[in-house]
Parts: sequence; structure tokens; C-alpha cells
Amino acid sequence: MGTPLSSVHSATQSPLLSPGLLEIGIGCRISPHTLIEPADEQGALRPIRIGDHAVIGAFTILHGGTRIGDGVRIEDHVVIGKPETGYAVGRTYPGAGADTRIGDGATLRSGTVVYAGTRIGENTAVGHHTLIRSHTQLGTDSVLGHFLVIERACHFGDRVRCSPLSHLTSETVLGDDVFLGAGIRTVNDKHLIWRETDRTPVLLPPRFETGCKVGSGSTVLAGITIGERALVGSGSVVTRNVAPDTTVYGSPARPHSATTR
Repeated sequence: MGTPLSSVHSATQSPLLSPGLLEIGIGCRISPHTLIEPADEQGALRPIRIGDHAVIGAFTILHGGTRIGDGVRIEDHVVIGKPETGYAVGRTYPGAGADTRIGDGATLRSGTVVYAGTRIGENTAVGHHTLIRSHTQLGTDSVLGHFLVIERACHFGDRVRCSPLSHLTSETVLGDDVFLGAGIRTVNDKHLIWRETDRTPVLLPPRFETGCKVGSGSTVLAGITIGERALVGSGSVVTRNVAPDTTVYGSPARPHSATTR
């Protein structure tokens, strides 16, 4: 069980404070119902750092290795630094913690879950009930809508906009200034292999190059690259690479004209 922050404040000999496992900056507003959990599933302890003037809402859980920057706003029922456990894509995760960093000025809305090893850049906002899996990197000044699923080890550039209700498969790359509409679906497995013992999946995540835009309701298949400043029309199924500065739409998506800037 974790330790409620109210217990940390009231106990001068708290086991969290004495080994330096919890540091809180000046001017913070932290709910007494915040839960501190410095140990991972393997018993390893990692310190938790909260920067100056941070705001943390009720029933938030901070796992070991969490680093919260200055001026960060975390709303109620947020989980940060959660260790991965269980089986996924040919690998079993043992519940090991990792450093998880929330950059200065970032905002995490209610219900956000951030797994261990993730980095969220400065001034980035994450919407309600969005799930961010382990070792994902989010750039600065980005806006992520609510009810997104961002799988393991994705990498986002700066000033990215992701609208609500989208799914980004593991290791998807988004360059700077990418715009994704609502309900985008991505695929990284051409053969839909999961637990077949005699076959190993070859995962090919899609890639969204700098400044491209993808309209709501589109599906981008495994290994596809959307080129720089390309535009994908709403409801498209993208089965081939899209060249830079090209407009495509349809199912399957086909080129129609160069984008106008």
C-alpha cells in the first residue's frame, strides 16, 4: 500500500522523508488524498520529486521515479509512473519502475494514466482519461485530447495536436507540428500475430513527418509514412506512403493534388 500525503506531512519521522524519497518544492498545493508509492513491484525504491508551485488533485497516485516540474497542474485521479506488469507482444513486463518526468508548466487532466519511463515536455497538456504507456516521449507545447491511447515507446515532436478518441500503436513517431484529427487508428502488425508460438510478429509502426495533417476517422496501416506537410482527408484508409506536400483521401487513399499553403 502507498502512503497518503497527509501522513507524510503529519509524521516528522516519515519513512518517506528520512531517506530522501520525497521532495516537495515551495508554494505547492497538494491534496492530502494524494498517494505516494515509491516502491515498484520488485521492491525497488525510487525518489519522487515535486517542483515549485505544482498543483496536485485528490486521489492522484505518484509512483517511484516520478519527477514533476515547476508549475505543473495535475488534476484528480491521475496516475503517474505506473510500472508495467504482465504479458504483451512477446514480452512479460516484471513491474519495474523507471524515471518518469513531467515538464515545467505541463497539465494532466483528470483520469490521465502515465506509465513508467514516460517523458512529457514543457507546457504540454494531456486530456481527460488519456492513457500513455511506458517510455513514450512527448515534446513541448503540445495538446493531447481526451480518451487517447498512446502505446509503448511512441515519440512525439513539439507543438503536436492530437484530437480525442484516437489510438497510436507502439513506437509510432510524430514529427513537430503534426495535427491528428479525432478517432485516428494506427496499425503496426500486418499479419495480426499476437500469441502464435510458431511465428514472431514484425512490428512496423507508422510515421507522421513534420507538419502533416490527418483528418478525423482515418486509419493508417503498418509501416506507412505520411510525408512532411501532407494532408490526409477525413475517413481515409492509408495503405501506401504519402509523399510530402501531397493531398490524399479515400479508401484506399489516393493522391489528388498538392496541398496549398
